[in-house]
Amino acid sequence: MHEKIHTGERPYSCKECGKCFIRHSYFIIHQRIHTECHKCFTSKPELVSHQRIHTGEKPFLCIECGKCFNSNKSLYRHRMSHTGERPFPCAQCGKSFTSRRNLNAHLRSHTGEKPFSCDQCGKFFTCKRNLQAHQRLHTGEKPFCCAACRMRFTNKPQLVRHQQAHIHHTTSVLKEDILMTVVDDQ
Repeated sequence: MHEKIHTGERPYSCKECGKCFIRHSYFIIHQRIHTECHKCFTSKPELVSHQRIHTGEKPFLCIECGKCFNSNKSLYRHRMSHTGERPFPCAQCGKSFTSRRNLNAHLRSHTGEKPFSCDQCGKFFTCKRNLQAHQRLHTGEKPFCCAACRMRFTNKPQLVRHQQAHIHHTTSVLKEDILMTVVDDQ
């Protein structure tokens, strides 16, 4: 085994990324960083957190509103929506953000930089999230689903707007039921 260090022999090769290892045990540990979606992670906690995206497991609960998350980091970021904390201010305009990623995307609004482009139509975007939403227009994918009626949407703002219609309708129906009850009681 020790001789392999001197000869440079690395007989255990990862089919996913091509990295080679001297010891089989190192190779086995390395394989844990790969997922079925071919994304790689440098630490086991990051991998486990990512795998929850595929399993749908969301073990981290917000005690304020009951919403669940797949990682403690996501829960922490979410809690900022309740506290109003925005620790990442823009040096140019003073607007603050809950994450460095959101701040960086905002900074591009000052520079005009649009580094993300659609391979279908060539349109450019300031952040990857907006590009991904745009690409769903080309693919027809609708990953956002209404729990009340199962209608599907290409982006979250469309879903939220739709769900507000359910809430408005439910409120109207409840008001009618209450009024009917009051009229019946008289």
